[in-house]
Formats: sequence, structure tokens, C-alpha cells
Amino acid sequence: MKINLPRRIVLTFFMVLGSISLLFAWGSWGHQHINRAAVFALPAEMRIFFYNHIDFITEESVIPDVRKYTINDKAEFARHYIDLETFGDKPIDSLPRTMKDATAKYDDKFLQKNGILPWYIEDMMEKLTVAFRKKSKSEILFLAADLGHYLGDANMPLHTTLNHDGQFTDQKGIHAFWESQLPELFGDSYYFNTGDAVYIADVQKETFRIIAASHKLADSLLLIERNLKESYPKDKIYVYDSAGNIARNKFNQVIHTYEYAKKYHELLNGMVERQMRMAISCTANFWYTAWVNGGRPDLNSMDSRSLTDRNKKFYKKELKLWQKGKLFGFKTDREF
Repeated sequence: MKINLPRRIVLTFFMVLGSISLLFAWGSWGHQHINRAAVFALPAEMRIFFYNHIDFITEESVIPDVRKYTINDKAEFARHYIDLETFGDKPIDSLPRTMKDATAKYDDKFLQKNGILPWYIEDMMEKLTVAFRKKSKSEILFLAADLGHYLGDANMPLHTTLNHDGQFTDQKGIHAFWESQLPELFGDSYYFNTGDAVYIADVQKETFRIIAASHKLADSLLLIERNLKESYPKDKIYVYDSAGNIARNKFNQVIHTYEYAKKYHELLNGMVERQMRMAISCTANFWYTAWVNGGRPDLNSMDSRSLTDRNKKFYKKELKLWQKGKLFGFKTDREF
């Protein structure tokens, strides 16, 4: 078994995750698959240590959303998105490159409303680098898992646009549809091997490249669904309950029919899988870069030899499956 956290803590994670809506994230399925797959893209010097704690890395991936919806941490909300349209005609070119410069240019109310995602990623990256340098095991695991969440958000196109839930184009509900229902329905066929992690020479440049690339897809995914909806039989778009109302999941999100979801997924031509794979790759790359910049500490020395030996056969089995694009023995709470 790979679970190294006290059983009480792990159970608490599951209880909390089952009680909240993850509306403005990939959803538990997406975030957990992203973090888990990223572990195997790391070099061996990092991978064995991260694998020893893979259950924590996996579960912790959704805790930033717990801070939003359960703890109601007001400061947390703006960390998950950036509404680029509110920052000018050419926001990527004109945006400040650091949190310090952003807070100097914009007041706090504006930033809390319109998002600080790229700058927060940079700050988290700096903290993770320091944690590696200090060889602080708890900080490394906590910060790495959280950083994976925000990088996942950065690779979700609707996290970069003001029309984040299709509210301005009569597409309310598309956010959860795209990032949660589609992956839950079709994600088991996704290919999770993204290759080996690579070093990022310029973290700041890469962060804004990710945001820009993601934003370019927002209009497309909205337009594709809008055109599909206009041509599709109205009574075949949503699932209906016994009273004739559109069915909703436990988080009050509308449920689309399997046939409609399948057609939309096909029309997206692999976009959801590509963005998830991009998030996996980015997460591994950022973790690896922080480790290198933090002095390449010996991570294996942070765990007992007995723990690593106990996990060895599971590690080899899961690594082989990941090399084939699969994740082993992994189940999440489904939202749809």
C-alpha cells in the first residue's frame, strides 16, 4: 500500500471532497488524474520520492477548491483564473509580469474580481523552489500538489475568459460540462504518458505562454457547442427528470445526455484530452524545474528505506502502465 498519511486524514479528505462543488476547476476527476500522471513524468531522482507520496499528491490536488467552497477562504477565489478581456485589448502583451508589479498597477478589488492566476503560479513556484532548497519534505509535497492544481486551471481555457460559464452566450453550464462531464465520460480512453519532464529556462515566460495558449481555445470551444446546440434536437440536449425538468447533479449542474456529450466531444477533436495532457506535462516540468533550481536535493533520503522498499513492486507496476498511457487502480468521486 502507498498510503502514508494517517488514515484519519485521508478519510477527512474524501468526506470534504464529497460535500463541495468544484465548479471553477477541472473537477476532482481532472485534477487528480493530472497530478497523479505528472508524478511518472518526473526523472527517477524525483519520481521515487513523489511516488511514495502519490496518494497525498493526488488527493491534495483538489484542496485549493476545498479552501474556496468549504473554508470559504475569500483570498483563494482569484487564484484560479484570470479574465483576460478585462485587462485591455492586448492583455498578454501588456500584463505585468510579477505579482508585485500587478498590485502596483491594479487595486486589490480589481484583481480579486478579475483574477491573479499567472502571478500566483509564479509565487507558488518560488515557494516550491525554496522548499526544495530547504529540504522541507512537508512543504515540498504540499506546495507541489497545490501548484499542480493551479497549472491545471491555467490549461483549462474557460479559466482565462470573462465568459467563463457561457453566461454571455446562452451556454450556462458549459464550464462543468467541458471540464467535468466530458472527462468523466470519455477520459478512461485518454493517453496519460506525456513523456519526460523538461527544464523550463524562463518560468515567467512559460507561465504566460500557457495562459495565452489556453485563452486562444476559449472562443472555439464555446462556438462549437453553440453551433451544435442550435442544430441539435432540443429535447435531446439535456437529461430530464420524472417531473420534466432538466436533471442536475448533486452540485446543481445541468446534466447533458450521453449522445450530446459524445457529439460535442467528437467535434472538439481531442481538445479536452490535449489540454489535460498539457496540464500533466506542465505540472511535471514545473516540479522538475523547481527541484533543479532548488539545488537538486536528494529526495530519497527524506523517506525511510523501508517505505521505498515496500512500494517498489507497486511503483514498477504503475510506471509500466503509465508508459503505456494508463493509470493503475485509480478511482475518483464522480460529479456526473
